[in-house]
Amino acid sequence: PTSAYFRDRAFVTAVICGAATYMLMNFVMTAAPLAMIGCNHSIDDAAYGIQWHVIAMYAPSFFTGNLIVRHGAPKVVAGGLALTALSAVVALLGLTVAHFYVALVLLGLGWNFGYIGASAMVADAARPEERTRVQAVNDFCVFGVMAIGSFSSGQIVTTYGWDVVNWVVFPIVAVAALALAMGSRRRAEAV
Repeated sequence: PTSAYFRDRAFVTAVICGAATYMLMNFVMTAAPLAMIGCNHSIDDAAYGIQWHVIAMYAPSFFTGNLIVRHGAPKVVAGGLALTALSAVVALLGLTVAHFYVALVLLGLGWNFGYIGASAMVADAARPEERTRVQAVNDFCVFGVMAIGSFSSGQIVTTYGWDVVNWVVFPIVAVAALALAMGSRRRAEAV
């Protein structure tokens, strides 16, 4: 039964990391153009920032799998979470176009490593005959959380501002990093 997957700590860790990474990417990315325009940057500047963000999301995919094979999915996820947090730090340091661009590129890289790494962890948590069902359950959780982030993003940036959007990143990254650390510790103890 589907409920059995949620008793598997490796699966739950992977879902938490994947959901956090995807939600934060969508949450910040959706707010960024609104914040840029609110800071009197042009629509072209906002569009260009999103273009670079999308390139950063997908271009690393050519080697992310090799990084997972070489270093393990948990380490790649940890790197993705660190890049996501660094993105928020850069965004909080200033409101220039360059700050937005660097933050969006780091956010895209963080999503790539975090989400692809978490997806690999989901696959590792299931037997081959279960993988399609496990992936479906994971996707339902990840995209449900991502939708909440997407819908709340515009409201938060227009009501509370760009800084609050970025401050929201840290506790969510911390929860995912804690889950990842606890899961890695359990795996190390099992070996």
